[in-house]
Amino acid sequence: MSYLIYVYNLIIYQPLFNFLVWLYNVIPGHDIGLSIIILTLAVRLILFPLYYQSIKSQKALQDIQPKVEELKKKLKDEKEKLAQELMNLYKKDKVNPFSSCLPLLIQFPFLIAVYQVFRHGLQSQGFEILYPFVANPGLINPISFGIINLAKPSYVLAILAGLAQFWQTKMLMAKKPPVIDHKEIKGAGDEKALAAMNKQMVYFMPIFTVIIGVSLPAGLSLYWFLTTLLMAVQQVWMFNHPSHKATDGKEGEKGESSNKG
Repeated sequence: MSYLIYVYNLIIYQPLFNFLVWLYNVIPGHDIGLSIIILTLAVRLILFPLYYQSIKSQKALQDIQPKVEELKKKLKDEKEKLAQELMNLYKKDKVNPFSSCLPLLIQFPFLIAVYQVFRHGLQSQGFEILYPFVANPGLINPISFGIINLAKPSYVLAILAGLAQFWQTKMLMAKKPPVIDHKEIKGAGDEKALAAMNKQMVYFMPIFTVIIGVSLPAGLSLYWFLTTLLMAVQQVWMFNHPSHKATDGKEGEKGESSNKG
């Protein structure tokens, strides 16, 4: 465990802390808010491939949902055969139903590191781990843009983070029911329960974000707001980009032709 903590500090926490302090030193006016914004963009850029794969996997699962519902309808009384056919479908379409979760789990060490970086940085602590080429500022002014104390909780930033969370979650879950042969598929009882749970998550996650946000330093709320907003924008781009739409259309045509055959 101590070795893992050492690796975590060496590879994630220490570089992020040094980068934040370096930004604070070089940005005109030494604004910690601007430093956090740039650090957020940098972390998003580093994690972009993981987020991209996660959203791509979620979209792929949504695209094959009509086929999944069709199998469930045909094999509703043959559980073992249904499980096997679903596995064959995932294999045929090269979709891993769990692949969207792993990239999201990988981001948690970064979230913990960012929390520690902001907590120590905003309290002017931890300067002993600065690299030789990063000047020790002695004291970091937590006031950003002349009005916001990022070392203390902010209701405004917490609410903004909650709204961004609502938009991002709503975008993923507010999908139309699958349609096969121009007929809307009505889900089974367990599917309806899952849909109801998803609908609750649309509201639970933003509320949870606000509750947590008002108890943490505003710097972390600012980070959460920005990273969630950027994730939502990335989702909009992926769900509406012409290349993805074109791919979906071709896959749909192939699916229809194979069903006819």
